[in-house]
Amino acid sequence: MQAQGLPTVEDPSRPSDGILETIQNYSYDVVLLVALLVISTMFIGVCYHGYVSYSEIQTGRKTWGEFGLTVAVGAVLLVIAIWLLNAATDIL
Repeated sequence: MQAQGLPTVEDPSRPSDGILETIQNYSYDVVLLVALLVISTMFIGVCYHGYVSYSEIQTGRKTWGEFGLTVAVGAVLLVIAIWLLNAATDIL
């Protein structure tokens, strides 16, 4: 019996037959969400570090080459992290 006005429960992203598979698929969706949060946090961290590096250029403590290196290394780390988390979720 469904109560009036309540939304229906969304199915997991992967189809399933039994209750155990449904629980596993919901946990898979949670793992994907956590991976997305990890990547988002890393992106914010790289942006913040790039901003701090840019502000240090204005004060004369860093050069444009160091700023470019900071941004390039941050971008490479983001790509590697996205690739690794994508490979890890494929294992599930």
